[in-house]
Amino acid sequence: MTKLIIQIPCLNEAKTLRATVADLPRAVPGIDVIELLVVDDGSRDGTADVARACGVDHVVRLRRNKGLAAAFMAGIDASLKRGADFIVNTDADNQYAGREIPRLLAPLLAGDADIVIGDRNIAELQHMSWRKRQLQRLGSWVVRQVSNTNVPDTTSGFRAYTREAALRMTVVSEFSYTLESIIQAGKKRMAIAHVPVETNPRTRESRLFDSAFAYIKKSGATIVRIYAMYEPLKVFTYVGLAVLGAGCALSLRFLYYHFTAQTFGPRMLQSLILAAVLLIVGSQVLAIGRHLRQPQAARGSPLPRPLARAPGAQGRGDAGVDRTRPGDRGTRPLGALSGRRLSGLHRHSGVQRRTVHRGGGVGHGRCRPLARNHRGRRRVRR
Repeated sequence: MTKLIIQIPCLNEAKTLRATVADLPRAVPGIDVIELLVVDDGSRDGTADVARACGVDHVVRLRRNKGLAAAFMAGIDASLKRGADFIVNTDADNQYAGREIPRLLAPLLAGDADIVIGDRNIAELQHMSWRKRQLQRLGSWVVRQVSNTNVPDTTSGFRAYTREAALRMTVVSEFSYTLESIIQAGKKRMAIAHVPVETNPRTRESRLFDSAFAYIKKSGATIVRIYAMYEPLKVFTYVGLAVLGAGCALSLRFLYYHFTAQTFGPRMLQSLILAAVLLIVGSQVLAIGRHLRQPQAARGSPLPRPLARAPGAQGRGDAGVDRTRPGDRGTRPLGALSGRRLSGLHRHSGVQRRTVHRGGGVGHGRCRPLARNHRGRRRVRR
């Protein structure tokens, strides 16, 4: 059965939650089971009780207010644990029309996308001021450039995820999930689609931010942080080159006055010291960017290595299996040992050892366990 879970993050939404739940569909073509999940982000007005009274299937209650992003991820986690194949997120203020959910799910059911975002067509929203519409358009353009996507309404909270896309989603911001999730999905090469959706009349003002300046500051910090996580070399290169450029400019200024000025005052030495500091800092920033860009294995972090099998080997106890332990440098079938034949797997002191015989067959010659030298290569103990 195909299960859809519609999650609703809430913060003091007792007045509007009933209308929001009543507006949601109970049947969608291509979906066998529809369940509703409400995430109560530390509400103080009895939102969780209202949700239960409305017949919501699942209620996740956070003991204190943790923010919209944390509530969103709590809903994603709860939906995945309850076996959701598709997850739709909507707002509790009944801003998004529930009748648009089938349209939102259509690209996912067709297998054309991993994430679908509802486009509100911000340019025609009457309840939004002109300045706010322009800020939304500017923010969406910046996110599109950073994420290499074409989503026109990046701040829309009306979106749908497949189970696989939800499993790959990790939001670390405490402000909002909308921008970060799109940038993350773009960097992870997920297929993102958008569909036009209708909205309901506004029931209240937005409570996500206090002013336009606060929104710009928090959104800008979120964009920079998530972009630096996925493109550390570019970010640190730009910053490092800017600092190096300032240091080179001060160095040239010092050299100019050193060779042309009649008197050489102490201010020139201060410029030289500052130039040296900037050059050192710029070099360190570039080095940090190169280090962060390296793969995890290249930075010395141990990674689990898969078990390798020799061609034609079958089963767990076959002689042709080379079971590589952490720290081994490579894998090679035991049959590749020239002049020696494998006689079996012996256990000594609880440690599995490989033994070979020299000579005509089993029981002829000495039995010597294989060991490894300090370079990780196999050698035969004498």
